[in-house]
Amino acid sequence: MIAFLRGKLAEAYPHQAIVDVGGVGYATNIPLTTFDKLPQQGGEVRLLTHHHVTEREHTLFGFYTEDERDLFRLLIDRVSGIGPKMALSVLSGMPVAAFKDAVIRNDTAALARIKGVGKKTAERIVLELKDKVGVVDAWQAAEVARGTHDPKQAAISDAVLGLIALGYKQSEAQKTVNDLVKASTEPVRADKLIREALRAMQ
Repeated sequence: MIAFLRGKLAEAYPHQAIVDVGGVGYATNIPLTTFDKLPQQGGEVRLLTHHHVTEREHTLFGFYTEDERDLFRLLIDRVSGIGPKMALSVLSGMPVAAFKDAVIRNDTAALARIKGVGKKTAERIVLELKDKVGVVDAWQAAEVARGTHDPKQAAISDAVLGLIALGYKQSEAQKTVNDLVKASTEPVRADKLIREALRAMQ
C-alpha cells in the first residue's frame, strides 16, 4: 500500500495532481482543499494517499493533511452509499472543520448544499456518523481537549479517533482506551495507546 508520495509537482488540476517521484509520475485524485494548498508546478510536494482497489481499477487519492484523508476514509468505510467520488465532493465542498461542525449540529441543510450530496445523503451522513459510528462524541471530546490545552485528554481523544478510523465503534474504542490509561503509570501518548488498544481488542 502506498502511504504517501513525495516529489515534484508535475501537473495540477482542481481534481488531480501528478507527482513526479524519481522519474515516475503518480496520478492522484484530490479534493479542492488539497489543490488550494499545492505549490507551483515543479515545486516539492508531499501528499498523503489512499490506495483504492476495485475489480476494475486501482486508484490513488491524495490529501494535503491527515484530517482530509481520515475524513475521506471515514466516509467511504462507514457511511452507506458513499464511494470515493462522493467523498471527494464532500471534501471539495466544505473544509474538514466545517463538516465536523455541521454533523455535530445536525446541520443537514449545509451538508445538502455540497454538490452531489442532497438532502437524503446529508441525513444519512449525520445519522450514521452520530448513531452507528459515534465519531461525533470523539470529535467533540477532541475539541474540548484542545480548548483546555489538556495534553493527556488530547492524546486520549486522538487515540479514540485513530481507532474509529481503523473501523472500531466509538464506545468500544473509548472504553478500551480509558481502561489502558487507568492501568498505566506512564505518560499518555496517542500512538502507544492505539497500539495497545489494537492488541487488547483482537
